[in-house]
Amino acid sequence: MSKTILFFASLFILLTIAQALVFNQICLFGVALPLVFIYFIIKMPMSWPTTVCLILAFLLGLSIDILSNTQGLNALCCTLLASCRRPILRLYFPREEEMSEPEPSSKSIGLAEYLKYSFTLTFLYCILFFVIESLTFFDFFRLIIKIIASTILSYLFILALDSLSRRKQ
Repeated sequence: MSKTILFFASLFILLTIAQALVFNQICLFGVALPLVFIYFIIKMPMSWPTTVCLILAFLLGLSIDILSNTQGLNALCCTLLASCRRPILRLYFPREEEMSEPEPSSKSIGLAEYLKYSFTLTFLYCILFFVIESLTFFDFFRLIIKIIASTILSYLFILALDSLSRRKQ
């Protein structure tokens, strides 16, 4: 248990610093932002109580907000994403008790289900982030392009990060 807590504490700190120092500086073609820190929410174990997940997601979003000066936008989106995590997993993997490990991964739920699960959470976060950020549908096509481009870029970075963490384990 302490190994899991240590892993997630270091993942929290690493992703927060990487997002603030590296990924916030990347903006492809003025539309695609990599939002890689949500990998922490994707990987949180399903055995953790919902309140713990919500608090950790809020703290993750709040720390990104403080370092990125986004006035609570990430805290709101991360909390909403953490509340949708379990229903989205059940959408693709209805037998949650049959998971071989408590945290969602390609090993515990299968590669296809994990890819769909992580893509759905990434897409949902990008929708929440950009719709709340714009607070209007004035430039609807630019909003759609931002959501799609950021989802694809974030998803590719998350898959790369996931492959690195799987090799270390």
